[in-house]
Amino acid sequence: MRSTASPVWRWIALLLLCAAYLQGGLNKAVDFNAAIAEMNHFGLSPAAPLAAAVIVLELGASLLILTGFWRWLGALALAGFTLMATFVALRFWEMPQPERFMAANSFFEHLGLVGGFLLVAWLDLKDRVHD
Repeated sequence: MRSTASPVWRWIALLLLCAAYLQGGLNKAVDFNAAIAEMNHFGLSPAAPLAAAVIVLELGASLLILTGFWRWLGALALAGFTLMATFVALRFWEMPQPERFMAANSFFEHLGLVGGFLLVAWLDLKDRVHD
């Protein structure tokens, strides 16, 4: 049994999955100096081009997912980005308590996001094969 509302709920679920990337990309675009400062904080250089690339990636990949145009590619891009960013920003094993506890929780939450994006890519590719 298929509900006529299921495409709406699917899109809402995808929007929720992309929400942090839409918010992050927009915030970085509005305050580019803060985006550069974030890159510098994590020792990433050249900071300005990397900040610009992150903005394009977060917003562009989210739009691919939400529009369904190459959804699988957007999902894989955000999965890879999230995995790399997690290992850069949430190295909980190097932190003292209480920071370690909070960073470890965030680390594993981000792994959950990676899994969600991999699932979106897999389902989208599966749907394309069956169409």
